[in-house]
Amino acid sequence: MNDHQASALPSPSAGPHLQPVRGVALCAIGALALAGLAWVVRGVWEVRLAVAGEPASGPPDQGDGVHRPLNSLEDSYHLVSSVGGFLVVVCVLAFLSWLNRVRENARLVAGAPARYAGIWVYAGWIVPIANLWIPRGLVVDVHQKSAPGKPLPWVVNLWWGLWLVGLFSGVGLVYSDSTDEVIGRAYSEVWPLLASDLAVVGAAVAAIFVVRAVTAVQERQGREQVSP
Repeated sequence: MNDHQASALPSPSAGPHLQPVRGVALCAIGALALAGLAWVVRGVWEVRLAVAGEPASGPPDQGDGVHRPLNSLEDSYHLVSSVGGFLVVVCVLAFLSWLNRVRENARLVAGAPARYAGIWVYAGWIVPIANLWIPRGLVVDVHQKSAPGKPLPWVVNLWWGLWLVGLFSGVGLVYSDSTDEVIGRAYSEVWPLLASDLAVVGAAVAAIFVVRAVTAVQERQGREQVSP
């Protein structure tokens, strides 16, 4: 084998080739910021409804399947709610894309399989009981494999706590009431709605810092690969 052929072979000590994470991280951060902003606007509209007070005709949902015509403020809340729902879907897609990328990188860095099978990246958020810990576990596993021996950033636990409050408060990201029923609640009991909105916004902000922290760890790994 001549010198040219030898130089073309990969170095036995070369580390795994990590996929770039900055682009997907920026998309996830942007989507999280937009979703958080949407929930801020939603809270503002709920305050506006509470201040305006319930019309003399009663709540939009009159019961027994009867709904009265909406006024302009109520109609605009429907629009705010729909836009917020759309941005949450965009946020989910962007965050999962980032999580998939850093999970694969972490597996390569550690040279060991991920703690959870790939299906849990998606199913972990929706399977009852499992959704109480698996999404956090996915992020923890990525950090531990990317930075072995390093302490978990405290913001991961803050994010997960706020996420659970916003998810299961009954008036946050997942709720059984229709939008008209939520409007009725804004007229009669706005504070639980606002507390839930605050948890969702806090979770979005904390998630931004989670993405930044994990991305920074993997970018350091990438830089170490190319260092002489």
